[in-house]
Amino acid sequence: MSSNLIEKDILEKDLTRRHGGTGNFKFLFFPGVLRDPVSLCAFFRGIAIAVLLLVFIVCAPHKLAVQEISIERDGQSVAVVKAEIVSTEEDRSKGLMNRKKLADGKGMFFVFETDQVLSFWMKNTYIPLSIAYITWDGRIVDIKDMYPLDETRIYSSRSVRYALEVPQGWFSRAGVKTGDIVDLTAIK
Repeated sequence: MSSNLIEKDILEKDLTRRHGGTGNFKFLFFPGVLRDPVSLCAFFRGIAIAVLLLVFIVCAPHKLAVQEISIERDGQSVAVVKAEIVSTEEDRSKGLMNRKKLADGKGMFFVFETDQVLSFWMKNTYIPLSIAYITWDGRIVDIKDMYPLDETRIYSSRSVRYALEVPQGWFSRAGVKTGDIVDLTAIK
């Protein structure tokens, strides 16, 4: 008898003894997997691929919704910005951190559940930005400049519900001023 057959016989006897002598231990193994090293490698390779796919799906960065937001004065559109909409605490706390560029006419629109005095900083943010603080009804009450990597908090002058970050100077170049109205229909 070859040594493989002896080892298999010993394993089967041991498992039969441990499982009450019934011989019903085979349900513990995937058929054929433990008998063939190539099948065993393929089995574990399949498991590894499945785990990696699951990790990729769970950890993949999600795309934020992008909306065209119109800014108006006296019922006329002054400017339009394409903004990523962030409304969760996690997305708001990341903001535009770690980005190296942001094109003119693009930005990030921050949505909060309640009116409050907001503050933003530029930790890990490499792009000079301007921020507009916006009330619940869309009125821009502040426009302030922020500088890369500056951790000084920039506060709104009163309670607001929204904020819009764009490349520094964009509001001025686009003709946007305090008192202008952000059309919130795309946001709500």
